[in-house]
Amino acid sequence: MLTETVRADWIHGQAFLLSDHHGFPIVMTQPNGVSGADLLPLSLIGCAASSILAIVQKQRQRVTGFQVTADSERDPAPPWRFRRIRIRYRFTGHDLDSERIGRAIELTESKYCGVYATLRDAVEIVSAFEVVNE
Repeated sequence: MLTETVRADWIHGQAFLLSDHHGFPIVMTQPNGVSGADLLPLSLIGCAASSILAIVQKQRQRVTGFQVTADSERDPAPPWRFRRIRIRYRFTGHDLDSERIGRAIELTESKYCGVYATLRDAVEIVSAFEVVNE
């Protein structure tokens, strides 16, 4: 089993310095910064984006731009549980093959993204993609 340790150090007020298992820093602060709740969908789309892009590049597709957004629906009262996350992938490039991109997304969401695998039984996750050929 793989074990990785992340860290949160309190700076002041509601500001924390987070570090991933490599020590890479992220500042989490409220009210004018990244919130802890934002980190959940950010983790999801970051994990998915990295995997999808790797697959699409192995397919030798000519991607020139890639954007991923997530819209989250949460309960209006504490603990503000996540109920649904809608992911939108947007690919820009030359002669992009939508079927192959769809397959890369499917592989990522079903097999390669650990965050997706962890959340899919707890939160409804839906996704769609758009391909813009230049």
